[in-house]
Amino acid sequence: MGELFRSEEMTLAQLFLQSEAAYCCVSELGELGMVQFRDLNPDVNVFQRKFVNEVRRCEEMDRKLRFVEKEIKKANIPTVDTGENPEVPFPRDMIDLEATFEKLENELKEINTNQEALKKNFLELTELKHILHRTQQFFNELDTSALVDLKVTFVTCELFVAGVISRERIPTFERMLWRVCRGNVFLRKAEIEDPLEDPTTVIHKSVFIIFFQGDQLKNRVKKICEGFRASLYPCPETPQERKEMLAGVNSRIDDLQMVLNQTEDHRQRVLQAASKTMRVWFIKVRKMKAIYHTLNLCNIDVTQKCLIAEVWCPVSDLDSIQFALRRGTERSGSTVPSILNRMQTKQTPPTFNKTNKFTSGFQNIVDAYGIGSYREINPAPYTIITFPFLFAVMFGDMGHGLLMTCAALYLVVRESRLLAQKSDNEMFNMIFAGRYIILLMGIFSVYTGVIYNDCFSKSLNMFGSGWSVRPMFVNGKWTLDGNPVLQLDPAVPGVFGGPYPLGIDPIWNIATNKLTFLNSFKMKMSVILGVIHMIFGVSLSLFNHLYFKKPLNIFLGFIPEIVFMASLFGYLVLLIFYKWTAYNAQTSKDAPSLLIHFINMCLFNYGDPTNKRLYEGQMAIQVLLVLIALACVPCMLIVKTMVLRRQASRSHLLRVRTPVLTLFFLSLQFNFGDVAVHQAIHTIEYCLGCISNTASYLRLWALSLAHAQLSEVLWSMVMHLGLSSRSGGGFFGLSIIFAFFAMLTVAILLVMEGLSAFLHALRLHWVEFQNKFYSGQGFKFVPFSFESILEGRFDE
Repeated sequence: MGELFRSEEMTLAQLFLQSEAAYCCVSELGELGMVQFRDLNPDVNVFQRKFVNEVRRCEEMDRKLRFVEKEIKKANIPTVDTGENPEVPFPRDMIDLEATFEKLENELKEINTNQEALKKNFLELTELKHILHRTQQFFNELDTSALVDLKVTFVTCELFVAGVISRERIPTFERMLWRVCRGNVFLRKAEIEDPLEDPTTVIHKSVFIIFFQGDQLKNRVKKICEGFRASLYPCPETPQERKEMLAGVNSRIDDLQMVLNQTEDHRQRVLQAASKTMRVWFIKVRKMKAIYHTLNLCNIDVTQKCLIAEVWCPVSDLDSIQFALRRGTERSGSTVPSILNRMQTKQTPPTFNKTNKFTSGFQNIVDAYGIGSYREINPAPYTIITFPFLFAVMFGDMGHGLLMTCAALYLVVRESRLLAQKSDNEMFNMIFAGRYIILLMGIFSVYTGVIYNDCFSKSLNMFGSGWSVRPMFVNGKWTLDGNPVLQLDPAVPGVFGGPYPLGIDPIWNIATNKLTFLNSFKMKMSVILGVIHMIFGVSLSLFNHLYFKKPLNIFLGFIPEIVFMASLFGYLVLLIFYKWTAYNAQTSKDAPSLLIHFINMCLFNYGDPTNKRLYEGQMAIQVLLVLIALACVPCMLIVKTMVLRRQASRSHLLRVRTPVLTLFFLSLQFNFGDVAVHQAIHTIEYCLGCISNTASYLRLWALSLAHAQLSEVLWSMVMHLGLSSRSGGGFFGLSIIFAFFAMLTVAILLVMEGLSAFLHALRLHWVEFQNKFYSGQGFKFVPFSFESILEGRFDE
């Protein structure tokens, strides 16, 4: 269990890999995913490293695979994902893979080129078919005397051009013809109903025919057509020639369509065959690239027969790493074993916390604040309970918590299927990664909702109210007569039947002083939870000091800190519990204010006659506690600084008496000013932080109140309207209103309020809790892992 509460023990190891076995050994280490390679060639340019050519070859293969993948997606062919994890190919297999990918790329490019040419030819023939058909219609419509004269001249001179143009350019094209030719042209146009398939897109076009006289107008018309990217086609002048050409065009279109279909079928077969192995190819190539990239981090000895690598790895996994090296050596066929030696180093190791699918979300919450220093206490195990609980204190509602639990439970139950789908939606992936956090937040919200007795802003009367409402004859009249608001006095016998068995009595839901009661209750509860949470955080710092063997931090750090907080704020918590138990219904009106008591305690102000004392000897105890708290400040601020200075002086004397050790102690130079300033900042920050952090926990009360009030407002303004309807169509109206109510509940109370409570709980853990014991100054252990590389969690 030690690995759960503290990061793994790491060691720096040196690997001696035989040249012929290095590739397979690194491959096995990548499958294991438990070593982080160090770059032993930081001053060598990336283009001058030994395996740079192999990396380039892998990148070229990856480029070809991406091209094929793009073509597969363009053809809407699904990629087969069997979940197979293929082994890394041997270096000698790279030539076969390169040949396969080269052949596939060239074949697809040739198919695409031919298909593009065929489509372009098919488009031209289709446009010519429409021109011939429409032109004949135009000539059939020339039945006026003026146009008959035009038809006579067609025999001796070309007086018209025909073509196609994009439909959206027709108005501008027509205006330009009229202006440039000064109205001396006759334009006829007709839309092509079916869209024409261009090699790259699908466009709508129109057929046009332009009549004119003279070569000068002919040149102008052709230049305008060229400027508007209109396609001109030769059109015979006689109906018989047009008919014969149309028949020939139709025959060529049919032949071309058959060739296009065969080409597309061949392309589909090639892509479908490639889609079945595309994922396996990608895995093989990217594993090979990662291996050669890692080999570039190693040193090569002078004999060129051995590669030397340095890796960080967990001590508990050394046996697994040794076994992986043996397996890689055997796979390569080498007879010389690979060697692993542990190294002694003063460098700070990376921080590695082992996680699983349940704890990874909570560890990510902690790591988002800062990666823990090596071997310091890990807050994640405690966050598993405290984070969802503090969230639930702010979000507490049985109904909303149940909805959140069901949503998270769906993600948990179907996690295998959802993982296999590999969604690209970033928002969904973030929610899915925190499914266990959301599940616990929902479960704890149901629990706090039971304590608050709050379900969609309504209370559940599960055990019967402790208050009994019945009229009593007092002073000659019944107490219910003429009272618009019933006042229940807990001091009057017979109206109160005892405490509610679980949570808050449901009668408070209809009480006029509901907010007064809940504010007092939740505010005190927030202070209690906050002080306990902070004291727990300070207590965890003790385990850090014990592990790192720093007794000075225990006696002049931890003890003054815990005493300071317990003397003031721990005492305030005790006063809250004392007031709850010391006063009953009859004496509650005489109870003094704890806030005034606490302020007077810190100011030594005991002359206020309006603020009654709580117990005998209160003044002496409070003065003693404040003096103890004040005495803790110089212990942290002055005493610790002077002790550090004395220790540094002893080290200096040892250095003077033993000159040989002078160089060893150069890094231990003591700067009294820096240490004093640092300790002063820490002391002031802690003492003031105890006050501000305690006040910060009042957000538990504020967010809980806001959530309850929003839920109540939503019920009264939306759902209450549907329930109050008495008309015949009330059922249909209620259905619509309920749908609207459900939508607002999910959008506002679950999503927005849930996100707000999540962020506030995050702040309470990062600032108020973790800063008591967690420095977060480390760097993360990033092992060489094929799984992580293929998932894209970090750059290769």
